[in-house]
Amino acid sequence: MSSVPPLASIELGVLVERRPATSPWAEHVWAATELLLDPPPVAPWTLLRQEAARSVFFAGLGELRLFRTETGNLKHNMESPSPSIWVVLRPTGAAPGMALQCVTADPGEAHLYADSGNDLVEALPMPAPVAEAIAAFIAAHHREEVHHKRKRDRQNPESLARNSWEMEDE
Repeated sequence: MSSVPPLASIELGVLVERRPATSPWAEHVWAATELLLDPPPVAPWTLLRQEAARSVFFAGLGELRLFRTETGNLKHNMESPSPSIWVVLRPTGAAPGMALQCVTADPGEAHLYADSGNDLVEALPMPAPVAEAIAAFIAAHHREEVHHKRKRDRQNPESLARNSWEMEDE
């Protein structure tokens, strides 16, 4: 999302599943199911398995991009009980019907995609090697921001009264 190049990136393979929907309004349902540290050497959207009506696809490679400005959000994710990687899938008109938009460890970025309304955003457990790399990135680049509450200058009540009287005299 940023025009600034990331300081680090991790390439992850993404597996997705398509299964029949139980709703009369949709033919099938998509779900991201697994992240691969060592993805297979196949083209994106290759069908890997078909079991009954369930199909598993290799959606492609997603680049987990790490920016210095996002370390606060990354740290928040890492401190949660179950750190996650979010996979964003976007509906398309071309077969098979979805496109891999991105993978992110930034909960704020995932929230923005979820708010768009059309994208499918799935949280998957963060693999241990990815967690170690992100923890090292945070340790190297995170700086706590000190928030200063700005105080307003106190207005002299006499000057307010004087200004309003002066305006009435004019």
